[in-house]
Order: sequence, then structure tokens, then C-alpha cells
Amino acid sequence: MAVFTPVSLDDVGQWITQFPLGKATALKGIASGIENSNFFLSTEAGEYVLTIFENLSFEQLPFYLQLMRHLAQHGVLVPAPVANDQDELCVALHGKPASIVSKLEGHSQLAPQPVHCAAVGAMLAKMHLAGRDFPLQQPNLRGLSWWRETAPQLLPVISAAEANLLREEMQFQEAFTASASYAQLQAGPVHADLFRNNVMFDGERLTGFFDFYFAGCDTWLFDVAVTVNDWCIDLDSGVLDAARTRAMLDAYHSVRPFTADEQAAWQPMLRAAALRFWLSRLYDLHKPREAEILTPHDPTHFERILRERIATPAPQLY
Repeated sequence: MAVFTPVSLDDVGQWITQFPLGKATALKGIASGIENSNFFLSTEAGEYVLTIFENLSFEQLPFYLQLMRHLAQHGVLVPAPVANDQDELCVALHGKPASIVSKLEGHSQLAPQPVHCAAVGAMLAKMHLAGRDFPLQQPNLRGLSWWRETAPQLLPVISAAEANLLREEMQFQEAFTASASYAQLQAGPVHADLFRNNVMFDGERLTGFFDFYFAGCDTWLFDVAVTVNDWCIDLDSGVLDAARTRAMLDAYHSVRPFTADEQAAWQPMLRAAALRFWLSRLYDLHKPREAEILTPHDPTHFERILRERIATPAPQLY
């Protein structure tokens, strides 16, 4: 968890005058996320979230912020970016790109039940359908190209058992993504990081998805796999919980029916989703960046999930 760029209320005071939000009245760092610096921002107009982007450039950010605005305009529950007086969604703060978005109601549901998983599945399908006519294109920046760049950096510093698993799974995923069946999978903008801490609930009512800064264009099935691998598992073993998995997949399928090609690709995609986060957690552990607050996530969590997805047949999508 991190705040890489400290910001004070005085820093924000003059900067915020370009936004239609009145004066900033309070600012508090958020101990969540490991990529950007996030703050709860109180203003005369209400409650917002200020994000300073540590890795993404001014050129990359329009995809994320315009996607959030597009989804919000199409009835998907996401934070709405606030434009400044020049209709810009991204403005420099301390020399880095920064944005303000609306703050969602509720809290993260860290012990989800089937009812929560069903709500997430239905909204995820709605999000995928709403993104079909989004005009901007950007690849998933933590997809196969990033895996190819990152794996060789990790192989010298991880254990022999980890290195063997990484080599074997990379070979498997290279073959999978080159297959004809993979080419048939439906694709478009995806969240790509829809973990429990990136969704808000008020009781059993889903109030929104947030933190779209890993979003990109990828297969919709990859997005489903990432989500299932977090929401529908026993955290200690990585084993899929049958009731939660069924609830999420059935709810998604009721909004955007799965295809036969997706069923055939389901187990390899669950493995791909596990590999992506195992790699990023290994990288954060072995190649850390300096931060004011930083606690790297445990990579062994996703190593367990990956081994479990390899060993156990995937449940039916529908």
C-alpha cells in the first residue's frame, strides 16, 4: 500500500480552483493500491478521490479517464471524473498527472457471499457491453508483452521451484494465446483488476467499481477470470468456492451470454489471470520502488492459485 507523492491541503488549495468544486477542506492519504498515490478529498461541493499517477503518462491517461466517463454515461456504476475549466480530466500536480473523481458510497466487501458475487458478475457483463462502442484503444499493459519482459528479470532471483513453474506456464500461455480458439474470444475494454477492494457495496447493494488504472483492451473472459480468482476463492488454499463461483458466472451469463469458444478457453484463462498477478507480485517484492507507505502483496498467494488452476478442472461457465 502506498503514497509515493506526499500532498498537503495547502498544495491542493490553489490547484483545485480550476475545478468546479469550491475550496478543498480536507485531504487524507489512502493506504490502498501499489501503483498510484490516492487521497480522499473533501471540498465545498462534496467528497471526491484525488489520484496522482506515478507510472502512467499524460498521453496514456485519456484512455482510463475517458473510459470511466463513458461507462458512467452508460449506466455502469463507476466514479465519474471531474473536468476542469478547460474540460481536461487530467491536470499536473507536483509535476505529475492527477485527476479527481467522484467518491463511491459504501465499503469494500472483503468477505463476499454469493449475493455479492452475483452483483459483481452482472455489473461486469454490463460494463463489457457498455464498452463495445468506446472509441479509444489501448492494450492491457500487464498482458503477454509485459509478462515476456518481466519473467526474464525474475528468473535469476526466485527459487528453482518458482522458476520451473514460471517457465512452464509462460510456454503454456504463449501457445494458448497463439491458438485459433483464443483468436475467437470476444474482446473490448476490461477492468483487469476487479478485486474485492476495487468494488463498493452498501450492504448487499453494489455501489460501484473503481480503480480503472490497469484497464485496457483484452478478452472479456480474462476480466472474468481475474474477478473469479479473487471473489470466489478460499483465500488460504486458492480453491474455488462452488456457490460463489456459480453465482458470479450465472449472473454474468444472464446479461452477456458466454460462448462455446469461451468455455473451451476457460481453464487456460483462469491460469493466465493467476499468472499475471503472481508475476506482478513477484516483481513488486524483488524490484520494489520507494514509497512513503509500502507493503508488497504476498506473491505466494497467486502461486497457490496458479498451481490449483493447473491441477483442477475448471467449472462450467454455463
